[in-house]
Amino acid sequence: MTTATHSLLDTQENPYALSHLDALEAESVHIFREVAGEFERPVILFSGGKDSIVMLHLALKAFWPAAVPFSLLHVDTGHNFPEVIEYRDRTVAEHNLRLHVAHVQDFIDDGRLRERPDGTRNPLQTVPLLDAIEGNKFDAVFGGGRRDEEKARAKERVFSLRDEFGAWDPRRQRPELWSLYNGRHAVGEHVRVFPLSNWTELDVWQYIEREGIELPEIYYAHHRDVFKRDGMWLTAGEWGGPKDTEPVEQRLIRYRTVGDMSCTGAVDSDAATIADVIAEIAASRLTERGATRADDKMSEAAMEDRKREGYF
Repeated sequence: MTTATHSLLDTQENPYALSHLDALEAESVHIFREVAGEFERPVILFSGGKDSIVMLHLALKAFWPAAVPFSLLHVDTGHNFPEVIEYRDRTVAEHNLRLHVAHVQDFIDDGRLRERPDGTRNPLQTVPLLDAIEGNKFDAVFGGGRRDEEKARAKERVFSLRDEFGAWDPRRQRPELWSLYNGRHAVGEHVRVFPLSNWTELDVWQYIEREGIELPEIYYAHHRDVFKRDGMWLTAGEWGGPKDTEPVEQRLIRYRTVGDMSCTGAVDSDAATIADVIAEIAASRLTERGATRADDKMSEAAMEDRKREGYF
């Protein structure tokens, strides 16, 4: 019997019992309010991807009818999907939020970073991220990471302590018994906070359906010109694709996750509605990052190596 079925039966037997989505929502709202009470300058990472969209939706709920007491931060690789950037800017304007944007291109232009031969900029996000955190004196940074995404993220606590260099050390992670969170940190350190840690990809989509949350259209099936590289369908762009040996073709696809265009693959799909997407995910045996993120396939420990350097 699935967790969802258990929750449904519990709710039917006890009208005061929380469904599994209600329980996840309550936990996330509690985390947002806990951070508001413990930290001075929190910020929410917001890229316009589905997890950050759900995270912002939860923050709006946590403090309604007051405004969200945090600003937003986006590390812009310069290789983002136009639909996602348009959604990001429209959402910021709609809710009258403050958005900080750290541009990877600025760091390449002034020599602090060098363009990679493969054109991907996802690994280049760490330095702009840490620079923005230090420059704005952010002491808590909300991220949309979930434990089901990737094995390195499965090691995270909800409150993840980072040292003065932004580095993650799994040996310094603190126990969180009974959902008690320890935000103590020294000067120069900060804490990464993951309100969606206990959510799965399926939970996120079921919550999107229940709450009627709008997403960028690329999350649903659409026709797009793509080419195949390393077993993934990628979108052509100024980042360097495709090569002469990589023919472009139009396919019916959608994206399970969004990020740098150079390493975010699409999946063949005819899922045009939320219900279709939920059915597709329920039948899938591959995680979204495992199926569609080339940067996680660079090595067996690619994500963990980047986290130790300060990445999410």
